[in-house]
Amino acid sequence: MQPTPEEARRTAADAWIWGYPLLDAYRTTYQRAIDPEDPRYVGGFGRFRHYAEPFTPADTDVSTPNNDTPYSVAWLDLRAEPFVLSVPATDRYYVLPVQDLDTAYVGYVGARTTGRAAGHHLIAGPGWSGTVPEGVTSVLRAATFLVGIAGRTHLAGPEDVPALRAVQERYELRPLSAYTDTAAPHPAEEPVWPVWRDEVLGTVEFYTLLDFLLGFFPVLEHERGVRDRLAALGVSGTGAFEPAALSPEVRAAVDRGIADGRARLEKAVAATTVSADLFGTRAELGDDYIRRAVAADVGLHGLPAAEVWYGGWSDDDRGDHPPNGHDHDHLVRFPPGQLPPARFFWTVTLYGLPERGLVANEIDRYAIGDRTPGLVYDDDGGLTLHVRRDRPADPKEAANWLPAPDGPFGLVVRLYGPDPSVLDGGWRLPPLTVAD
Repeated sequence: MQPTPEEARRTAADAWIWGYPLLDAYRTTYQRAIDPEDPRYVGGFGRFRHYAEPFTPADTDVSTPNNDTPYSVAWLDLRAEPFVLSVPATDRYYVLPVQDLDTAYVGYVGARTTGRAAGHHLIAGPGWSGTVPEGVTSVLRAATFLVGIAGRTHLAGPEDVPALRAVQERYELRPLSAYTDTAAPHPAEEPVWPVWRDEVLGTVEFYTLLDFLLGFFPVLEHERGVRDRLAALGVSGTGAFEPAALSPEVRAAVDRGIADGRARLEKAVAATTVSADLFGTRAELGDDYIRRAVAADVGLHGLPAAEVWYGGWSDDDRGDHPPNGHDHDHLVRFPPGQLPPARFFWTVTLYGLPERGLVANEIDRYAIGDRTPGLVYDDDGGLTLHVRRDRPADPKEAANWLPAPDGPFGLVVRLYGPDPSVLDGGWRLPPLTVAD
């Protein structure tokens, strides 16, 4: 028996919010692991594609690019058997986070969580009950059969690219049978992967694709309520949802529910000013599905604040919003004992506005931080960064120069492995001060 139009509208809206992260994750899965014609294709499931070259001002198709930690990306299909992720010993910061299809993190392999020693980490799908082989360092148990990895590894600068590549190339993914050198199980049946189209987000086809994806997502007990409501609408994970089977009244109610869900997400995104609490494990996110949808919308593979904390300046101490390199020179002064407290490293990156791209300059410096060669600390142990258009005449100031454009700009601060004082608000960024 179909739900009433009123019930269908509420279910459609709630399910649109709940299912949006799954569809957004499938968008990248399709582009990267399924469609070989897409230039972003990584080669299929179970393979890494590494990015080592730093961004430059010529990379205008990327907003707010990050040169601190280039990506290593992969997608896994865990239906037939688990995979083993092997990592080398390294003295540099890295994180290889494993993310379920609904974007909740399964766990993290990396310097902060599992350390910098070499290790083998088993990634198992729902219901796997096999024997964990000897030599496996940790086990990550996913709730979905399709998972993604959007890893990051520290890059010290353009001259560090060969060393970075040497580390990335030692990230290895193997089916469990290959790791144990045993016979592989019978492969899972290859589905007919739906072609991704952006338009599905605004039509009843949203639930057709969601029904397909639920076949890779067994029901979690604490989500049985929303799954039962979806099943009453015909979206049960069998891949057989047929919109034409809905009565005209229910179909119209579903369309209104889609509009309701999209409006709720748009409102929530507009009200989001910080991303620190948007990302995390299933236990950390709980059943706050609107937060998960916002996270997928603003940054699908964003990391939790415990891994990397984001801050920055969008105005200066005179209230200029945004600051402008044509009008003023600027300073950032970290007093002694108040430098950014990060376990691994920190950076300040400058972006020109409104494009939010890197800004060309005579020294090809787009960011500055505690790993910047030649950084000069103040006599009292503090640190002053000079954010300005023209090179400072004083060599000490020039060493700490972050070139600004002849126009508006913004600054983004990233702390990798932030101290608890950052997370609880005990440490705060100093102001961006007009210097002239």
